[in-house]
Amino acid sequence: MTYFWFRRDLRLHDNAALYYALKNAKDVKCIFIFDQNILEKLPSTDARVTFLHDTISSLKSELIEQGSDLEVYHGRPEEIWNEILKSDGVKALYCNRDYEPYALSRDKAVEELCQTNNIDFKSYKDHVIFEKDEVTKDDGLPYTVFSPYKRKWLARLEKRKEKDLSYYFKAYPNEKYFENFSRVDEPSKMLDHDNLGFERSDLRIPSDEVKQKIIREYDKKRNFPAVEGTSRLGIHFRFGTISIRDKARKAQKLNDTFLSELIWRDFYSQILYHFPHVADKEFRAKYEGIPWRFDEEEWTRWKEGRTGYPMVDAGMRELNNTGYMHNRVRMVVASFLTKHMLHDWRLGEAYFAEKLLDFDLASNNGGWQWASGSGTDAAPYFRIFNPTSQMTKFDPQREYIKKWIPEFGTDQYPEPMLDHKEARERCLATYKMHLN
Repeated sequence: MTYFWFRRDLRLHDNAALYYALKNAKDVKCIFIFDQNILEKLPSTDARVTFLHDTISSLKSELIEQGSDLEVYHGRPEEIWNEILKSDGVKALYCNRDYEPYALSRDKAVEELCQTNNIDFKSYKDHVIFEKDEVTKDDGLPYTVFSPYKRKWLARLEKRKEKDLSYYFKAYPNEKYFENFSRVDEPSKMLDHDNLGFERSDLRIPSDEVKQKIIREYDKKRNFPAVEGTSRLGIHFRFGTISIRDKARKAQKLNDTFLSELIWRDFYSQILYHFPHVADKEFRAKYEGIPWRFDEEEWTRWKEGRTGYPMVDAGMRELNNTGYMHNRVRMVVASFLTKHMLHDWRLGEAYFAEKLLDFDLASNNGGWQWASGSGTDAAPYFRIFNPTSQMTKFDPQREYIKKWIPEFGTDQYPEPMLDHKEARERCLATYKMHLN
């Protein structure tokens, strides 16, 4: 018996570890665990749990069609695997790698369980194109600046393609080995959504299909929140319902700017891997200890989209209502919280982590540290977005603003809670004093 453990790779097609499990074994049983360590930290209304449950249900149905099954558990992975791996005849456990701090400690614990039971633990790269130490400086150290990382990433990709090594830009042909799934006469019962302790959400999930036109025109339209100019594939990348290799392959043909966004995913993933302290501390140590202020009323107005700055408020209302916020607006919103309001970037990061359907620790953390000036390719502390100028430039007809702020232009819309010039000067003085 060989086990395959689904995590952030919820698809049968072009799945690296699943491919090797099916290719190397004749009796592959598939498992998914609703991880209690993660779920207990989420609000009971979290739409991502509904998406995850629906996706797992579909995946289970696909496996049943193959004459196999997906066994679904709810609990703490180490405890569940401790029981499963005691069974006679278990030879190996396959999974795809995850680079977040919790996932690394979880997988280390499960790997040790496998070793104790004389079972092979085999993990593979699937969530990114290049991982860990695959793209480094000439001295072997990790890149901490994006531009040279991107150049090396592209050069390494071309080298791989020339030599046709592995499946970097090809799809793993999993279908060739579907006959090696374990066979069952009676599939196990699917865990009910209610048993997870969460309410079902009716929040709309973006499609995993994207019009080629959007990708082809990505560089021209991606900054304008009122138009359909971004892929909105984030949640599908997060949970692996689509293949990063497939999307990168298409992006290389259609639009370099979109491909660059996928390279950013790899970059932030390797930053989190090499510098795990960024999960709760500043990447650049000199920015630790900035004397952040906190004002409960301002914090509440920011969360609810009532700051009096339309671009900020529209973004927050979009987030609260849909679980999504346009990428350009995310930068404006984050800059406003950290530099106008001088609130700790960790507050904003945590709020996004709770609300974003496409939340990814590495990318979310990288974005917030960029906005606060403490990250890798950080916006320097003296670069402070003017939210009004951003609105004028990227939403000139106020289409995005009016969509999310119906009272815009009336007496019901609040005056700005902060003066831009005064807030900017306060920010500059605070950062300068701390850094000097």
